[in-house]
Amino acid sequence: MTVQDFEIYPAIDLKDGQGVRLLHGDFDKMTVYAPDPGAKAAEFLAQGARWVHVVDLDGALAGNGVNKTAVADILQTGAQIQLGGGIRQLSHIENWLEAGVARVILGTAALRSPDLVIEAAKAFPGQIAVGADAKGGMIAAEGWLDVSDVPTVDLVKRFEDCGVAAVIFTDIGRDGALTGVNAEATAELAAAVSIPIIASGGVAGMDDIEACLAHANTGIAGVITGRAIYDGRLDLTEALRAAEEAKSC
Repeated sequence: MTVQDFEIYPAIDLKDGQGVRLLHGDFDKMTVYAPDPGAKAAEFLAQGARWVHVVDLDGALAGNGVNKTAVADILQTGAQIQLGGGIRQLSHIENWLEAGVARVILGTAALRSPDLVIEAAKAFPGQIAVGADAKGGMIAAEGWLDVSDVPTVDLVKRFEDCGVAAVIFTDIGRDGALTGVNAEATAELAAAVSIPIIASGGVAGMDDIEACLAHANTGIAGVITGRAIYDGRLDLTEALRAAEEAKSC
């Protein structure tokens, strides 16, 4: 893993066809930030983003894709998207990839059906990511409503050497709270496994981008940011520029 591989992923979380943000994953603490997800994705691309991180929150609860129209609108912008939320069957994966999604994220499936992740990663190399959403160091599933007794590192190690493109590590306790990304825990996970790790949850500003970039040569492959962009605490263009400058050093 090198700085050359590092990406910044602006995020759009979908609920009822709109882009929203939740606090600590709580659906009762939701703010609508992007009534038109396609237009928001186009803004991100205009600022220089290559990827958009998309989560179908309704799908995560339903166990199937719900916000298909909104995802299609985002795809029409030409964005490369990594998509998670309710993708728990091989047919779901195939359908999304055929629709143009660049990378599918398997979260609950990684906990409940690890064989599916392995099968999919081998069938679609470079297009499968694992969502490791953790609370207190333990993996959570079912839209973060169910916290398991499986340690994060144990889950991730199940998928080494099968072709998983990346692991998205989210500290649920920090997600949407603007309390700072957990770069230390992300770096520890990256050091323990061979799969590239993408940091998620709690990004509040440029300090968090720089904290993740500091570990880019040791396994952190990128960072996902949502609310900080929407609240104006993080300038996406500045963050993307910092990542590009790090690549040229």
